Amino acid sequence: MTFLTMHTTKSNSIDEAVTRSLEKYFADLEGSRPSAIYDMVLSAVERPMLEVVMKQAQGNQLRASMMLGINRNTLRKKLQFYGML
Repeated sequence: MTFLTMHTTKSNSIDEAVTRSLEKYFADLEGSRPSAIYDMVLSAVERPMLEVVMKQAQGNQLRASMMLGINRNTLRKKLQFYGML
């Protein structure tokens, strides 16, 4: 199994989990009008992702930013936003 295959498989399972969660969210609304779905989904995914990556990087922001593929300053802003500093 290649890295690309492994990455795609894991990505698909995350995609499927998000899809199931959104479908449940809409079903639970029972016809009510949803709002701010984009921000809701991003924060629901981003915070736990940052927590796990920071743990894997042993709190090292430079290492975590490299793992995430984002600038360290961007990571710091996100950590501050979620109260993780």
